[in-house]
Amino acid sequence: MAMSVRAVEPQDLADVTRVLTESWGGSTVVAMGRGELVDAAAQPGFVAELDGELAGIITYAQRGDSVEIITINAVIPGKGVGATLLDAVRAVATERGAARLWLITTNDNTHALRFYQRYGFDLIGLHRHGVDRARKLKPSIPAEADGIPIRHELELELPL
Repeated sequence: MAMSVRAVEPQDLADVTRVLTESWGGSTVVAMGRGELVDAAAQPGFVAELDGELAGIITYAQRGDSVEIITINAVIPGKGVGATLLDAVRAVATERGAARLWLITTNDNTHALRFYQRYGFDLIGLHRHGVDRARKLKPSIPAEADGIPIRHELELELPL
């Protein structure tokens, strides 16, 4: 299977919006570390394709000397899509002279936490009740997943 990655282009907007809506309930997400609503579909990003089929999408934003991962979605799991997408953003961040990549996930997202740490991210912060604050901006954030209450934000970074 051949995987390719390319920058999101205007013709990808429908696919990006569909994937974000299926995963996040819409293209608007809470940039949790900043406590603001962000249209992830309007952010720069990359599309991964596996044998010509949409395999994943990542969106990001540069903030000063940091690049924040806004969303990452592997539509086809278990094929290295997530790591390939992170590699693409990491290359852009390095090229731009960023000091770090960073992201926020939630306390219930144990699969993602394992993935990010295996990739090389380090857990650097716990924002207690951060999701409770985020729900004020986006009330549709679920209360629990897999029987785990979703309450806290976990901040991870990858120094570059």
